[in-house]
Amino acid sequence: MTILRRVGLRAAAAGTCLVALFGAAACGTDTAPAGADRVGAIQEALDATVRGGFPGAQAVLTTDAGDRTVTAGVGDIATGAPFPVDARVRIGSNTKTFVATVVLQLVAEGKIELDAPIERYLPGVVHGSGNDGNRITVRQLLQHTSGLPDYLAGGDPELRAERGTAQLEVDTEAVRWQRYTPAELVRLAMTMPPRHEPGTRSVYTNTNYVLLGMLIQQTTGRTASAEITARIIEPLGLRDTWFPAAGETGISGPHPIGYQEIDGERVAFTDLDPSWADAAGAMIATGSDLNRFFRALVDGKLLPAAQLDEVRRTVPFDRMPEAGYGLGLIHLPNSCGKEVWGHGGSIPGFETRTGVTDDGLAVTLTVNQLPTSEENAELVQRAFDAAICSQ
Repeated sequence: MTILRRVGLRAAAAGTCLVALFGAAACGTDTAPAGADRVGAIQEALDATVRGGFPGAQAVLTTDAGDRTVTAGVGDIATGAPFPVDARVRIGSNTKTFVATVVLQLVAEGKIELDAPIERYLPGVVHGSGNDGNRITVRQLLQHTSGLPDYLAGGDPELRAERGTAQLEVDTEAVRWQRYTPAELVRLAMTMPPRHEPGTRSVYTNTNYVLLGMLIQQTTGRTASAEITARIIEPLGLRDTWFPAAGETGISGPHPIGYQEIDGERVAFTDLDPSWADAAGAMIATGSDLNRFFRALVDGKLLPAAQLDEVRRTVPFDRMPEAGYGLGLIHLPNSCGKEVWGHGGSIPGFETRTGVTDDGLAVTLTVNQLPTSEENAELVQRAFDAAICSQ
């Protein structure tokens, strides 16, 4: 999910701490995968995000040697506490990569055809306002080339104008606590015209992945949440990763407070009903769990070679001109010329960037407030790049 609000920032506390997960937990400690000078570069980049207006930031780096966590700022403005070790956070659109992995597993099992129309599996669901499920394939949903409108409008002012008041304003109290079904979200999208002809270009659209969650349930008879748990979370031993249950509005276990800027005020926004995000962005995880998932995916432990090859076939990505979007996986640009595959996620309270390099490093970077300007977003990208290029 991606939501930007251009409102004023207030400075956050700027305390910093580096935590070695496989050693003493102490500020300034350095005992893990990257050298002291490179960890210093990560720390400096995280500190810059805090000076730029974010309450706090955390980078988790994972290699065969273990995990390293670097933090800056605070996880709780009221107490001054930093991000906790193994912090649980809302991972937003990283959920899409879990969903795509399950869909590709079902493709490998012969239960779904990548280039079959979604109408075959969900008859009558993708229909209305010029949208036609007979002309949209499963692959196009995975790769955001379907042309379907976004029930969140995706930050597109032109589309917002077309849909009038239909857009879900997810940082309002009404939407924050409302329970939505996937069918309701899709019906909202179907009140709007297509963005473009199917297959002509890639435009990031959350509706695609809500439909893919519905496809998983239609194909298996179980929810996308249940299939993600059985096929990915349990086999990989991701103990701190889950899809929130119906009505689950909080984050259990150690976690930072997530904040949202609303009308120039910073509001604690950790608790919410994430059903409006559904299979497009509802999951919760730690940075170390995300790193293990993405490493397993890129290393071929979750998909056969043929399906992993399909995942890595990219098209130009509208959100990042230098990146390429595959089937739920993004080929990410970076300053050190590494081969990096990952994703990212934005949801009120949290933004995460994830990536796995060709030399075996996995990185998850989290800030506990969404960027509110392009300048803010650039600070997060620089910090992620510093972590990716640290080895």
